[in-house]
Amino acid sequence: MKESIKVLQECAEVQTKKGTDYQNEHSRIKQADYYPNGVSTLLDINHAKMLRMQSVVAAMQADPSYEPNFESIEDSAKDMINYCTFIVSYCRGKMDGQNPDHDFLNRPKKVKETHASS
Repeated sequence: MKESIKVLQECAEVQTKKGTDYQNEHSRIKQADYYPNGVSTLLDINHAKMLRMQSVVAAMQADPSYEPNFESIEDSAKDMINYCTFIVSYCRGKMDGQNPDHDFLNRPKKVKETHASS
């Protein structure tokens, strides 16, 4: 368990460092801007990460000397952890730049009609 907490701390560090690149003080881009369809976009990103890991694992199984050129399995897994935290943040309506009048899929919320009683 200690190692998994260490991994979460590493993920937080990566998220903080990437955040300063992608949402820095000189940029007009907010975090929510990257996810035009809200949680659906985030799920697509995680799906792509999973496919990439499966592809790398298949290459490693076929050739034990295979080394990924850019992103290791560990790097991809850390990214998935971070994207999962973004899903939770978006579901809570707390992501920077998220429109509070939109739902978790970034669709305008439906206004509930109230029926006045006579």
